[in-house]
Amino acid sequence: MRAVRAHARGGAEQLRLDEVSKPEPRAGEALVRVHAAGITPTELEWSETWVDRQGHDRTPTIPSHEFSGVVEELGHGVTHVVVGEEVYGLVPFDNDGAAAEYVAVRARDLAPKPVTLDHARTAALPLSALTAWQAFTEQAHVHPGDHVLVHGGAGGVGVFAVQIAKVLGARVSATASARDIEYVRSLGADVVIDYKADRFEEIISDVDVVLDPIGGKTTDASIGVLNDDGTLISLAGPPALTLPEGRNLSARFFIVEPERSQLIELARLVDDGRLSVEVSEVFPLGDAAAAYDFGRTARRRGKIVLQVTEA
Repeated sequence: MRAVRAHARGGAEQLRLDEVSKPEPRAGEALVRVHAAGITPTELEWSETWVDRQGHDRTPTIPSHEFSGVVEELGHGVTHVVVGEEVYGLVPFDNDGAAAEYVAVRARDLAPKPVTLDHARTAALPLSALTAWQAFTEQAHVHPGDHVLVHGGAGGVGVFAVQIAKVLGARVSATASARDIEYVRSLGADVVIDYKADRFEEIISDVDVVLDPIGGKTTDASIGVLNDDGTLISLAGPPALTLPEGRNLSARFFIVEPERSQLIELARLVDDGRLSVEVSEVFPLGDAAAAYDFGRTARRRGKIVLQVTEA
């Protein structure tokens, strides 16, 4: 099969299109013919991209961890999916990814693809949407009526976070650039703040949950807008701050995990018209290096997707 691989640590310049052996599904795994794969431009900077859980080098490595495709073969004992089923999912970050014609993945992590989306748009869903879902349902437990602040409301996770917070019944504030204000409002945000023109901490307060993919000064300022029982969820890394005494605040960092039941729920929301997906650009598999470069330099809404099998 064809697969994009990096043979040494580095950026997009290390990516090559190789001919490699097709993986064999082990017990509990399904072999999926990949139709499209979503990329995260920063994943080439993650340690999990280059080493396994024991810290051992695992180059050459295949990037891209979210995908949409069709089940082609089953390993022993698989009951969650069937051959020929259209599925989507998230590959664990310390495994070879889906920038390839085939990927072997735990069958229990796969979910039926949304029927209203093509493969390219489906591949834009798993990583960012699961991150927002797990942040609000597992980490912060958002309830109807809660006030949620989403930083980067037009960003990869932000676009799903705004929509999912509204699905959960929250009142949503968000930060965005001036050009994206109306777009973020269209996603359901009640208040959108131009982060370059205004200081969000001077405009909003009494926030129950902050979702922060930015870090740094944004994290520091976010603590001040939380109410006394508020929670800050950092996606940029473990928050390096000291929480003020006398308030029941929490600040935490987490890494998203594959979860079939949540992917099924996200697909239902998509098919019900309550969750929209935006793709900024689609590149052929052979142009993966250009796709990663584009993602690091372009400022466009939506996910970058590799088209692996012709639509």
